[in-house]
Amino acid sequence: MRNMNRFLSILLVLLLMLGFNGCQQQLGSGARTPKYVYHAGYTPKKLRSGKVTIPYRAPARIKRAIAAGNKIVGKPYRLGGGHGKHVDSAYDCSGSVAFVLREAGMLKKGAFPSSRDFLKWGHPGFGKWLTCYTKRGHVFLVIAGMRFDTTGTSRGVGPRWYTESRPCGGFYVRHIPGF
Repeated sequence: MRNMNRFLSILLVLLLMLGFNGCQQQLGSGARTPKYVYHAGYTPKKLRSGKVTIPYRAPARIKRAIAAGNKIVGKPYRLGGGHGKHVDSAYDCSGSVAFVLREAGMLKKGAFPSSRDFLKWGHPGFGKWLTCYTKRGHVFLVIAGMRFDTTGTSRGVGPRWYTESRPCGGFYVRHIPGF
């Protein structure tokens, strides 16, 4: 009987752990994106042009994601920009994130998700190379330690790379396994 109780207790703990690990966790109100720290070969450097270098040790998909971000850096912000067509004259948050992920092969061609749709993209949790921060109303990426976001100020400015940390309370984090 004692062994059975112990077995059931261990089984219950394991089931609870599996259940909690499978849940998507929302970041708390004081949460911030990780602080940018340069590591040669692993993180990009920001250039005067606003673009970033591509780290030579990054996986091919991550290199493609960074190159895609560089293609649209400097474009203006427009609500609905990047929805309905892959290449656009302006991008909103989800349009720019979708552009980068499609170019990297991490989102189906022809998919134009909203920020809300990214709540179901990939898997819950932080990625090693790429993390998607999402909530209803906004989405952005951290790729190889560099933030790709459309809101550098209180108003949308269009897709840009940032070394600065930002508040991320209320966001959910998503990733693609292996990245």
